[in-house]
Amino acid sequence: MNLRLARLHYPVTALGPGRRIGIWVHGCTIGCAGCASRDTWAATEGTVVAVDEVLGWCDTVDPAAVHGVTISGGEPSEQPAALTALVDGLADRRRRHGWDLLCYTGVEEDQFARRCPGAYAALDALITGPYRAAAPTRLIWRGSANQRLIPLSPAGSARYARWVDAEEDRPLLQVQVDGDSIRMIGIPRRGDLGRLQRLLGDHGVHLGEVSWRG
Repeated sequence: MNLRLARLHYPVTALGPGRRIGIWVHGCTIGCAGCASRDTWAATEGTVVAVDEVLGWCDTVDPAAVHGVTISGGEPSEQPAALTALVDGLADRRRRHGWDLLCYTGVEEDQFARRCPGAYAALDALITGPYRAAAPTRLIWRGSANQRLIPLSPAGSARYARWVDAEEDRPLLQVQVDGDSIRMIGIPRRGDLGRLQRLLGDHGVHLGEVSWRG
């Protein structure tokens, strides 16, 4: 089973509790206005890799240092068979290592469950709903007020119940430098990306292109 992949990263500390493995898929037809991840929209881009290769990469990380895995994109539910295979493989590692499995989706819970019933049954938590720039929020790990954090399993309830309505004073953001590219990990608030670009410019780092503007 193959997955169209955008990128992998560890550690991720801005998309869920603790130190996490981050898996971003490629391809999204929702196209929310103001999305910070426009670079992951095109279904013809990214890298086609075997799900087993992604799981093998996860195994290169010290499992004792990982609290969970966050799957984002792109839109994971647009690759239902690959997502199910990925979540099934990660579920085996969850049992062995005590990880939790969190997935972001731009659709609502019922639509995600219809598209990906196998993955839905195996995940610990979902963050659902399209990004709406006109509905800003301080809810942790979410970009707009309509988005919901939904625990799906007993382990998910134990780990995520306290965060369902939790707010943050400032967004949790990471910066990843990859060669000539700078990537932001996390959920920015309105204006944060422009401020980041200006801050980098003040320090002599000038961005040739910014993916969030297409």
